Amino acid sequence: MRRLAGGLSDGVDVVTLDNGRLSLDILPTRGMGIWRGQIDSIPLKWDSPVERPVHPAFVDQMRRGGIGWLDGFNELMCRCGLGWHGAPGSDVIRDGNGKVLSEQFLPLHGRIANLAAHRVTVEELGDRIAVQGIVDEASLFGGKLRLESTLTTQVNSNRFEITDVVQNLGSQPAEVEILYHCNFGRPFLGEGSTLHIAASEVAPRDNRAAEGISMWNLFEGPTTGYAEQCYLAKSVADSNGWGMALLTDAETEYAVCVRFDTSTMPWFVLWKNTQAEADGYVAGLEPGSSFPNLRTVERREGRVIELSAGQSVTFRLSLEVASNRRDVRRLLDEVTELQVAHPRIVHSVPKAQWI
Repeated sequence: MRRLAGGLSDGVDVVTLDNGRLSLDILPTRGMGIWRGQIDSIPLKWDSPVERPVHPAFVDQMRRGGIGWLDGFNELMCRCGLGWHGAPGSDVIRDGNGKVLSEQFLPLHGRIANLAAHRVTVEELGDRIAVQGIVDEASLFGGKLRLESTLTTQVNSNRFEITDVVQNLGSQPAEVEILYHCNFGRPFLGEGSTLHIAASEVAPRDNRAAEGISMWNLFEGPTTGYAEQCYLAKSVADSNGWGMALLTDAETEYAVCVRFDTSTMPWFVLWKNTQAEADGYVAGLEPGSSFPNLRTVERREGRVIELSAGQSVTFRLSLEVASNRRDVRRLLDEVTELQVAHPRIVHSVPKAQWI
């Protein structure tokens, strides 16, 4: 563990976990997110205009109309949540007669990525290594949610797992949403890269995404002026209840696979942001408990989790890297077999219940 000094990174703690093959830089100061990694000399990262980790003290989430969250965004994996995530806007709660009970402005992607862990520990059991952190998302008159995060890997492994337990420590029911923003650049992303996901339904998020629905899972090279496109999906689960999404390069030499427990994260978002390298050339593979819409929309469609006092919910995902064609082929065969067993509907326009 080390502490960065200088500039916007001043005071940011970094925990480097190295299992002998895979190394990860974990950020307790930024909600236990993962800044970057490396495996078999292959970088696990993307090149954001935000070059170094930003201390939450320098992130004003209300800036630029509520999208100030982006001022600190450069991680390989960061969480969006816990009370809400998604687009900024006014969240309105009404009673059964339509009367407004409360209204509040919610900035982009929630608070958890800009909250610091207050306890970080490391545990070693045989060839297993685990880094644990506790982060509280709390406010007077705003409830208290606690994230207990455990990142686990094994010696010389090409994968790691995350188990997050979110508990409502308040006396009143609390709403929970979470989305794992997993972001990749080269060598996994390039012209001709492909997303392979087992899904029963896919739909564009908006009209901009609908323009590219014929190649929704194919990627372009860096394109100056490219406007982001997002695609929403309902995941298909394997026999263990897990979904999987696989990003491969054009030559199928490299792949990164995100797996997630669909019992609490049945939804998936593909974020295509293939703008110029200098502006942030990146693909986002994002499993979540709900879609990244305003919480009012997600509540209306029944996708917001409600925890009673003392209740908790567990979210699980893993990330695996393949660095040779044989391992890439194995993952491709797995996701293809899962998809073949389940028909897929691809909508050409946004699906009303999803937006």
